[in-house]
Amino acid sequence: MSGLGAAELIFLLLLLFVVVFGVLARKLGIPYPIVMVVGGLVLSLIPGLPRFTLDPEFIFLIILPPLLYSAAWTTSWRDFRFNLPSILLLAFVMVGITVLGVALAAPHVFAGFDWRLGLALGAVVAPTDAIAATSIASRVGLPTAIVDILEGESLINDATGLLALEFATAIVVENHMPTVWNGVSTFTWLIVGGVGLGLLIGWIVLRIEQFIDDGPIEFILSILVPYAVYFAAESVHASGVLGVVVCGLFLSRHSAQFFSPAVRIQIWSVWEALTFILNGLVFVLIGLQLPAIRASIHGYSLVTLLMYGIVFSALLIVLRLVWVFPGALLAYFFRCRVLHQSIVRPSAREMFIVGWTGMRGVVSLAAALALPAVLANGAPFPQRNIIVYLAFCVIVFTLVLQGITLPFLIRALGLAGVAGPDCEEREARRIVAAAAVSYLEAAKAKDTEEATTSYEDLARHYQERLASLQAGDENRDAKADHDRQLQLSLEAVRVERETAIRLRNENRINDQVLRRIERELDLTESRLTEHAG
Repeated sequence: MSGLGAAELIFLLLLLFVVVFGVLARKLGIPYPIVMVVGGLVLSLIPGLPRFTLDPEFIFLIILPPLLYSAAWTTSWRDFRFNLPSILLLAFVMVGITVLGVALAAPHVFAGFDWRLGLALGAVVAPTDAIAATSIASRVGLPTAIVDILEGESLINDATGLLALEFATAIVVENHMPTVWNGVSTFTWLIVGGVGLGLLIGWIVLRIEQFIDDGPIEFILSILVPYAVYFAAESVHASGVLGVVVCGLFLSRHSAQFFSPAVRIQIWSVWEALTFILNGLVFVLIGLQLPAIRASIHGYSLVTLLMYGIVFSALLIVLRLVWVFPGALLAYFFRCRVLHQSIVRPSAREMFIVGWTGMRGVVSLAAALALPAVLANGAPFPQRNIIVYLAFCVIVFTLVLQGITLPFLIRALGLAGVAGPDCEEREARRIVAAAAVSYLEAAKAKDTEEATTSYEDLARHYQERLASLQAGDENRDAKADHDRQLQLSLEAVRVERETAIRLRNENRINDQVLRRIERELDLTESRLTEHAG
């Protein structure tokens, strides 16, 4: 057998970097996107280290589908739908403002740029990154409503930004201005086709899942689904991004019915590891791009390049802050007056934090690298290397500067530690435990006197647990003294699970609360099943 080749060695090195930086991030208490990007930058300066080139097709075709699917899967459909007006104003209108703002400003800031190149540059950097902002925001206890909006925005604004990039590239490459009708029809098909295919494939997978109860097989199926949706949508020129997101939301919503506890535990653990590896790889790769990007630029001094990066990053931050305030008030007015939602008017502090979390990620760099090298007439794509460099600067600047300062700003503005779904979750746990007690009391009345001890022991366990929940202390231990008690325990867990799902379906709790309760019930049921076996 031959030794390791260059590609294998590079892959192993990248995995090693992900592990090392992940441990370092945990030790330092810093969100891992920041540590990994900075770590990649430091590694890129080491002489003799192999050069790591980021392939845009690798990002769009290999990395992006499972990450989108995973993010959608862990998003609450109830909260996503509830915050949809606010999400759309950021995901659609904010992208448009970014593209137009950069198009107008670029000719006055960057030498050799006109409005057409400004459009392309604006489209490249318009989408925000979900992982970076929410991993930081959730760590410091940002209000759940803000985290939900940030996650929802970054789930769907990739599609808007990539559509804008498609039009901007056509304008530059072919020197052709798309018509309004062409833009509207293309955008409509992107949404309708992507959403439709996502729902269709999700429905098919849901039917298939009814006949499967095998962890490895279901994990492989879960890996195939995002790629199937993405490739199917892209093949008909619909939005693969929206397709994957919609499919993930749909199947996540129904997963409580078709996943067995053992399978859900297996899949959840493997997907957690997989998403961490994929995210770690792309963030490390971002930092490692510095030498290649710097070597591709000629005719600019280091000072000029630094000024370009700082000015452009500041421009994007200002554009987002300028729109967030009126956009948040417009969304509040629409949700209250038109949708009749009962929500609190967002404070200036909250709006500022939403504006400050416009961090960019690997999609922006991959979009820049995906720009064609030549125009339709064979001439080089003008300022392509500068566009790639500016996208790189924005990612590093927003991740590092905004990422590091965000926790301090949240605490300084008094937004840290605001109660999120804790009260909701506690009430759900109380109702679930009460339902199990009611079931045991009803079952005891129908059974023989010989089984009374089993019912009393198990009922005492649930009564103690219910009392601890009402008193403010949780007790998750389940006792199984003999076979009858094991059977009763499993039935009680089933009632708890059905009650939790009913609360979710009635919109009394969100999907995140359901998953936390469900995970505990899965672990309990798996343990009881092992004892019963």
